[in-house]
Amino acid sequence: MIITSHRGAGSLEPENTLRAMQRAIALGVDQIETDAQLTRDGYLVLMHDPTVDRTTNGTGKVAKLTFAEIRQLNAGHGERIPTLQEALALTRGKVVLQIELKGPGTALPVVQTVEAADAVDQVILTSFKHQWLVEAQVQNPKLHTGALWRRLPTDTVRQTQQLGLHALHIWHEFIDEQLVKDAHERGLLVRAWNTEKEDDMRRLIGLGVDAIGSDRPDLLLDVCRQMGVR
Repeated sequence: MIITSHRGAGSLEPENTLRAMQRAIALGVDQIETDAQLTRDGYLVLMHDPTVDRTTNGTGKVAKLTFAEIRQLNAGHGERIPTLQEALALTRGKVVLQIELKGPGTALPVVQTVEAADAVDQVILTSFKHQWLVEAQVQNPKLHTGALWRRLPTDTVRQTQQLGLHALHIWHEFIDEQLVKDAHERGLLVRAWNTEKEDDMRRLIGLGVDAIGSDRPDLLLDVCRQMGVR
């Protein structure tokens, strides 16, 4: 079972910070999920929301702020908002980094940054905008990709396969035995996001999903150990 720590370790430390990633690595997770988007002057920073309001002491849209302005903000416990380069430097050789593409125009710079860090084989790119993932794979066919699904059409598995992507990343409540079976028969992985409840974790493990994401990786690791899947 692949354990993915969501937004670094979103319920344990300030989300999408290096401190959160260090906590996740220390816990022993397999993958860390994060979000990358562009500042006004073209820097890739780790931020989930389109604005900095919720997670920092600042205000404003990421796309309207410069990197220097964003870097001055406190993301919690004195942490600064990291760049994608800093996250890759921290995680490379330790865990796989799942990078969700946020905002138009992020695919190419993310690919270039990953290539420059020599980390193509150590990342997974995800997005709800599946065409962005296709663009990333055109740029570098060696990249691994996962289609995020907020809702499930009846042909989710077929659509993902036809796009040439490698995995389905699905809200955990939408996953059932048939979906996992269909995906695996087509050579696709199923990664569940994101649960904080033990019962949900146990159900997903029983369904045979390939990975589970959580803001409580400590709890998920405990459940996996109890069920003998670690």
